[in-house]
Amino acid sequence: MTVRNLLEVGNLCKSFGRGKNAIRAVDDVSFSIREGSTLGVLGESGSGKTTLGRCVLRLVEPDSGRIRFDGKELTWLTPAEMRQCRREMQMIFQNPLSSLNSKMTVAQNVADPLDIWSVGTPASRRARVRELLDMVGLASKSADAYPWEFSGGQQQRVAIARALAVEPRLLVCDEATSALDASVQSQIVELLLRLQKEMRLTYIVISHNLGVVERMSDEVLVMERGKMRELSTTEEIYRFPKSDYTKTLIHAVPRMPTPQELAARGRPLPRL
Repeated sequence: MTVRNLLEVGNLCKSFGRGKNAIRAVDDVSFSIREGSTLGVLGESGSGKTTLGRCVLRLVEPDSGRIRFDGKELTWLTPAEMRQCRREMQMIFQNPLSSLNSKMTVAQNVADPLDIWSVGTPASRRARVRELLDMVGLASKSADAYPWEFSGGQQQRVAIARALAVEPRLLVCDEATSALDASVQSQIVELLLRLQKEMRLTYIVISHNLGVVERMSDEVLVMERGKMRELSTTEEIYRFPKSDYTKTLIHAVPRMPTPQELAARGRPLPRL
């Protein structure tokens, strides 16, 4: 069975400022994503990753280029027409607490997209909220609490539930684990992978965390100062990086040597 591209981006550009002070945040970036797969976007802070993700959803208007989602050219759509596409394209933000409304309960936050889109009846929306909270591993009693009463990992689960409420096909995860400690990061990554499999979601995972990108991605796009330095499968990027910038990123990550490497250096193997 042929897997088609859900998203195709061509020669996308976005600058901020004018004249000699203009900053080219996204500079001629092109890629495509197969339906049900994940593209990781990797780079340092300021490399243009977040701007790229926001341009794809037209939360930031690109200067030029094309964005084709499920065969529809998004750059040609009016704001009203683009709004109709938003149900299928959602974003999970870096800071879960600031992305949620702290004056609304968890249930109200998760139900908000359903209310905006007038999905179902009030009773069916309440049932959907309970289903979503269960889906992301939160007890139903969480519904009446407020986001600020939860840990960062629980807040991000609420944000994920809200993003999934209107059954999107594409999720842009913008540093969705960077505000969490390592153990909670792992839990959120595994949750996203499970949801992707169950719901056949397509992801753009934006991160400077090489471990998260490697774990989640089928392909990786490496960005530096707005430019696309490399695009290939995850294995190719991590094992055989081609650009000097990618090599620097990969090699900058400390890792524990294997027992075989320790033995080769003439050091005793650690006792277990």
